[in-house]
Amino acid sequence: MDLITWNIQWARGVDGVVDPRRIIRVSRELGDPDVLCFQEVGRNFPGLAGNEGRDAFAALAAELPGWTAVEGIAVDALGEGASRRQFGNLILTRRPVLQAFRHPLPWPPDSGVPTMQRVALEVVIAGARGPLRVTTTHLEYYSGRQRAAQVERLRELQAEAAAHADDPAFPAKAGGPFEARPRPRSGILTADFNLRPEDPLYARLQAPIAGSPAYRDAWRIRHGDTPHAPTLGLYDKAQWPDEPYACDFILVTEDLASRVEDVVVEGATQASDHQPVLLRLAD
Repeated sequence: MDLITWNIQWARGVDGVVDPRRIIRVSRELGDPDVLCFQEVGRNFPGLAGNEGRDAFAALAAELPGWTAVEGIAVDALGEGASRRQFGNLILTRRPVLQAFRHPLPWPPDSGVPTMQRVALEVVIAGARGPLRVTTTHLEYYSGRQRAAQVERLRELQAEAAAHADDPAFPAKAGGPFEARPRPRSGILTADFNLRPEDPLYARLQAPIAGSPAYRDAWRIRHGDTPHAPTLGLYDKAQWPDEPYACDFILVTEDLASRVEDVVVEGATQASDHQPVLLRLAD
């Protein structure tokens, strides 16, 4: 199973062109993706450079007919007339989606810095070895306080999923909204975490979780002590004039570690200010 995570900057490349088709083309050139996890997807936000109010959610989904598109809207505000201005994450998959969750992340006030609501988008997909959870998110950039609270919530969500996996089913509720549906312990967490590997929050993400398998960085599983390939600032020096660094990671629960076959950062594309990251997981 190939999974790609990518902060696509609303499909805006280093050249300033907004091109959702290019995002899908580069993704398919990188691997044979079963799941695409995109962050910074916009709809009707004319204030985003080059976006001109376009709907990137719809444009990306249109490139993959027959796939399931699951939106995770973090910012949802009134636009012109009755339109909505929305911003968040998107999961596209050709695997059956058994259920989906949208978890608002903590947003404690932090005066003096620009911040916005963030969301963790979780889907349960059908796999050859059974259901598998995939969660993608985008943590706060400007506020360390909010980012730390969001890391704790991601850990809580993993513990919650593990507890749900241990719940008994209730057949009498079959067919209605109370029907027990799979939410397995095993999961993949992808994000633009807006933190570096040396940040204490990186270690906190992978600390033990009571009653649940902990997260592990798939890059470390595959590449050991080899430094992370940079995922931000390779080409867009107007926004990121300093040295490139890694902040886009794929974590897997430790029970999936033996199934990690490869992790690759595509370092050539300039279709966004971030680089896409591929996980190849034995299915």
